[in-house]
Amino acid sequence: MLLNWNILSEYDILIAVCRIGTFYYDQIPLSKLTGHQTGGKRVMNMSWKRGACALTITAILTGCSATEAAQNTETIQNIDSLEAGIAKASEDADVSAAQGQEAAGTSETAMPPASGTIPLTVWAEEADFEMLGGMLASFKDYYAGQASFEITLVPQADSGTCNMILDDIHSAGDIFSFPDDQFTRLMAAGILEPVDNADAVSAANVPEAVAAASWHDTLYAFPYTADNGYFLYYDKTYFSEQDVQTLDGLLAAAAAAEKQISMELNSGWYLYAFFGQTGLELGINSDNVTNYCNWNTTEGPVKGTDIAQSILNLTTNPAFSSNTDGDFIAKVQDGSVIAGISGTWNATKIKNAWGKDYGAVKLPTFTCAGRQIQMSSFTGYKMMGVNAYSPHKEWAMKLADWLTNEENQYLRFVEKNQVPSNSNAAASDAAAQIPAVQAILEQSQYGNLQRVGVKYWDACTDFANIMIEGNPNNISLQQLMDTLTEGITASIAE
Repeated sequence: MLLNWNILSEYDILIAVCRIGTFYYDQIPLSKLTGHQTGGKRVMNMSWKRGACALTITAILTGCSATEAAQNTETIQNIDSLEAGIAKASEDADVSAAQGQEAAGTSETAMPPASGTIPLTVWAEEADFEMLGGMLASFKDYYAGQASFEITLVPQADSGTCNMILDDIHSAGDIFSFPDDQFTRLMAAGILEPVDNADAVSAANVPEAVAAASWHDTLYAFPYTADNGYFLYYDKTYFSEQDVQTLDGLLAAAAAAEKQISMELNSGWYLYAFFGQTGLELGINSDNVTNYCNWNTTEGPVKGTDIAQSILNLTTNPAFSSNTDGDFIAKVQDGSVIAGISGTWNATKIKNAWGKDYGAVKLPTFTCAGRQIQMSSFTGYKMMGVNAYSPHKEWAMKLADWLTNEENQYLRFVEKNQVPSNSNAAASDAAAQIPAVQAILEQSQYGNLQRVGVKYWDACTDFANIMIEGNPNNISLQQLMDTLTEGITASIAE
């Protein structure tokens, strides 16, 4: 069966029914069951689905007029009919999977890659097409004696890959590029074919990128970048190498120069920097929707209030300002900001502003509970997946491997400044000359994959905004941390 029910979340089914509204149970597309939110890990039983559907239908009908409610009631006669519809969609997925296996060959009776003309479709960012064209040409040359190829590049923004695939699985590319935060949904829906040369790919790439593309020790995609994270930029005119090791040193040097340092504190992506290395916990539950978090803990060597006090000490320092990404660059260019936390996407603009004095290093430590704690970060990777429905999976696998090998990751770095996940490419002489590349690789050892549910973001923004204002209402730090933690761990209904 294509669909992996064991790791689909209840929210997937709930949202599917909500989106459809008036809904004919014998016409449920598979994508409606998987295409809206990230899949979780909890096994669903029929009694839960009955309850979820009943609650959702009640919500739908209560929002309708009397006429609409009557029409909907006629369409959705009872919960058993809905269960039958879900079962039918599952059976259809089984049939589709069987047809795909019949066309491509099952793993037990796998055939060698077919000879003749092989049609393959690659989904990727249109801005990369020229570069990819060269990679495809070299692939065709390498395998010229085995087969000829008709390879089509289709423009698809990486940010929307998952939703597009789940909307119409069979129309998806044989190979597609996507960021790691879409991995769980694609893998849960059975879209990703496990990598056939997993040992070689794992050995070639940094462990963190391999982990981002794996589930239960099975590699499902080919990593190719390791640059979606953040680190510290600084102007060497104002800071010594010692200054940039600690947040205290940065603030002191900036104050002496009557300048500022910057980060976007009211974004949960950056706020995490103060929590990730403290020993406190944050993560996504097995439903893959809600979060667990103990950032308000009153026990242990580092308490929630200790971190809150450290953040408040920062935001009330005149040498600090919280800025959006665009404002950060504007202030770098006008000279008012001389250091800041950002990512590789700003390297060229910052280098142009600071010239030979442009520097980049891992994030500093900060003072908390009487000690220095290393600032953490969220990390991110891009990867290429092979469509499990592809009729030419063996060749698709070879092409995905080719597009993400050491040579082509190095080419991406040279032409697009994309930081390689391949260990050798990242350690090349050319990469060693780019401070931003070395900074993000150094920071990655203190980072964690971004695996949080939707309630995390607004809770962090609300908390950080109070801290940026200096906690003007003098709310107790424990109350602030309790509110933050309650917001992060709230159910999706709240």
